[in-house]
Amino acid sequence: MRQDTRPFWMKKLHLDYLRWWARRFLEPQFEHVGPYLDAGHPRFVKLHGPNISIGRCATLRATQAYPITITVWVSSDRNGTIDIGDHVLISPGTRILSSDHVTIGSNTMIAGEVYISDSDWHDVYDRTAEQDAHRPITLEPNVWLGYGVKVCKGVTIGENSVIGAGSVVSKSIPPNVIAAGNPARVVKELDPARTIRRREDLYSDPEALAADMQQLDRFFLKDNSFLSWMRALVAPSKRD
Repeated sequence: MRQDTRPFWMKKLHLDYLRWWARRFLEPQFEHVGPYLDAGHPRFVKLHGPNISIGRCATLRATQAYPITITVWVSSDRNGTIDIGDHVLISPGTRILSSDHVTIGSNTMIAGEVYISDSDWHDVYDRTAEQDAHRPITLEPNVWLGYGVKVCKGVTIGENSVIGAGSVVSKSIPPNVIAAGNPARVVKELDPARTIRRREDLYSDPEALAADMQQLDRFFLKDNSFLSWMRALVAPSKRD
């Protein structure tokens, strides 16, 4: 469908159910979870292992075809840890894996199908063991990872920096730059005179934002009815 044909009350009921599902089944899987978690399709957010924390007003956008997978490896000598800050956006298909420590700073935006791993998982010569092929990853606050970015072990990406789509980040990137390529290299510096608006500005009053979004839904869906929704399901037309 090109547009949402549901009546407002039906969409609100569906969103309320998704929020309930996230609170009941998803949030308990985190070591810590901040308030106002927004998981659009929470059943497609897959957590494996302990030591996974996420801050306030995080947005997780998974789909059935592109789930979000966050995995911690636990071994006899070391447990991985994943710390995700406040106001972070994680898009469909993203995979975050840790056998050491992954830190994702507040206001970071992660586009679709990004892969972040602090380990090579197998030694080059002894492929039955991880050996020492692991080092922590740090994404400083307000980083933006483009679609399909790969972030390798031992990397730090500096505050406000942007990584272009499809890049492979195998070495650390300084703050306030745009980097791209394989391996990723700095291609431009951000203008220090310009203000960068962060996601925390959008979520400064999350309850007011939610009320505004509900008012928009009420306006855009005001002409929809249960019968028109049923018609669109069984006999869709170009107007749907």
